[in-house]
Amino acid sequence: MAILFDWYEDPKPSDKQQGEKTLHPRIKYNGSIGTDLVRHRIQERCSLTETDVTAVLDALSHILGEELADGKQVHLDGIGYFRPCLTSTEPVTIGTKRKATKVKLKAIQFRADQALKNEFGILKVQSLKGGLDFSQLTNDEIDRQLTGYFKTHQFMRRNDFQSLCGMARSTAMRHIRRLRDEGKLKNEGSMMQPIYVPGSGYYGSNE
Repeated sequence: MAILFDWYEDPKPSDKQQGEKTLHPRIKYNGSIGTDLVRHRIQERCSLTETDVTAVLDALSHILGEELADGKQVHLDGIGYFRPCLTSTEPVTIGTKRKATKVKLKAIQFRADQALKNEFGILKVQSLKGGLDFSQLTNDEIDRQLTGYFKTHQFMRRNDFQSLCGMARSTAMRHIRRLRDEGKLKNEGSMMQPIYVPGSGYYGSNE
């Protein structure tokens, strides 16, 4: 088996970039596996029962959370390093009061051990068949796509927009931010789980 991939253009080309645009490989993921299968495969390789494996994974999740919340970096031999990453909830300056209240967890970052990379083995890749098509939708074309979408859908998520317009994640997010700034989309979900609906007067909305 080989990893399938295609190419996409740099969504944020440098002002100094000359000539042809830079291309980057993008994996077409071959599905996913969940805890049930991981638990079963671990059980096959050791003397633990699947119940034991479940208990270990559950305990590991709790311990990782506790130590990361204490500001520690956690290293698991043969797997890698986990560390918390912070961000501010709003712009903060020297004069901002109660700065500590403007901070939240952004992500848990992971850096793989070399041993885990070695388990990956020799990289085998296969480019997806078909010609390279890097045509990008204009803003008007995006509006037409969204008008059609909202005729049959009440809301959309980022991955829906990305699939509808055939964009990379970063490009999709850039257009979503633009559409929100223009009032064409509004978020009726949370910051972490946004759900987008048409703004008043756009894409068939009369509200």
